[in-house]
Amino acid sequence: MKTFSDKQLDFWRNANHRWNIKTGATRSGKTYMDYFIIPRRVRACTGSGLIVLLGNTKSTIERNLLEPMRNLYGRALVGEISASNALQLFGRRAWALGADKISQVYRLQGQGMEYCYGDEITTWHEDVFTMLKSRLDKPNSCFDGTCNPGNPNHWFKRFLDSGADIYQQAYTIDDNPFLEPAFVRNLKKEYAGTVYYDRFILGRWKKAEGLVYPGFEPERHVYRGAAPQGGRWFISVDYGTLNPFAAGLWCYSGGVAYLSKEYYYDGRRERRQLTDEEYYGELAALAGERNIEYVVVDPSASSFITCIYSHGRFAALKADNAVADGIRNTATALNGGRIQIHESCTNTIREFGEYSWDDKAAEDSPLKESDHAMDMVRYFAQTILLHEKKWGVPNGRSEQLYPPH
Repeated sequence: MKTFSDKQLDFWRNANHRWNIKTGATRSGKTYMDYFIIPRRVRACTGSGLIVLLGNTKSTIERNLLEPMRNLYGRALVGEISASNALQLFGRRAWALGADKISQVYRLQGQGMEYCYGDEITTWHEDVFTMLKSRLDKPNSCFDGTCNPGNPNHWFKRFLDSGADIYQQAYTIDDNPFLEPAFVRNLKKEYAGTVYYDRFILGRWKKAEGLVYPGFEPERHVYRGAAPQGGRWFISVDYGTLNPFAAGLWCYSGGVAYLSKEYYYDGRRERRQLTDEEYYGELAALAGERNIEYVVVDPSASSFITCIYSHGRFAALKADNAVADGIRNTATALNGGRIQIHESCTNTIREFGEYSWDDKAAEDSPLKESDHAMDMVRYFAQTILLHEKKWGVPNGRSEQLYPPH
């Protein structure tokens, strides 16, 4: 059976403040200790207030917290989240809510809380956290939570530095002695040279500056000749009218995604806006006679998705447009050698060398320049490549398919 690290034991012994927070690297052991802290907190509750679990969404609470605890303690002690957001937790009624949208604030109004657990705090809407502070109004109210570090200007970092009654720990990946050394070495390589190395390996609050993908190296990531034979084919699209329209033809083979062709049209530069039908013709030409499993499309391009559907040839899939996660997963795939760009895709190669962070923004935000091929690449990485083991329907999201499979 797994034992605890010294840092985890320190939290067990000393996390007795109003706010008890663990920040730091991914896979560093931050959350594992909470599988044991939470039962202790819940059993100490007197019933004077609510017990609440908050995460980015209900599904992330289920995946990161409840499912692992259910495996430890069984369904009798860790129940399922009901349609009303309630669940049974160690003999008490608790509530599980997403905290990523301002609408979630209204669910926190009313009765006070005796205990609250927070997962992925830096992904929350600030107003949810502001409301939470006023709801922890019982004499014994306390909060336990975890997060990965982000931009040092993040609202939660300001709270951590505010002088409130906080017990805080910061973890690096090397604080977890139970990880396989080979896994740690590979993860360090995958994040090397990016802001995510500072945040997810070293556990530092680090501002995103410079190139978004500094790890892109033409001598390493640009290939010549044909894509491998026998691969699976996809197209990803960033839709633009006057802004550039970027589409890429991808071949997935042997664990590597090869961008074999691109189509790039700048309506403003050409002084002519193309219609959806004209763009569809270019899409069909890009596909040629290949069997395209999915066309992944900018989710805001509803008219173009309808146009693809009307022709009946391709299954269009609304792209996962999570910008921060998409950039991080694209950077990881690049550093791992899992994305290769054909030398003919000159606009994509150019944008990799120009796509930069907005260093004046309060939170992570790329400049809205040289970003159309970059969005096209990100849509593919986040929607298809990240979920390669679930193909059939990427990410299990059949409702996102046009026509549905």
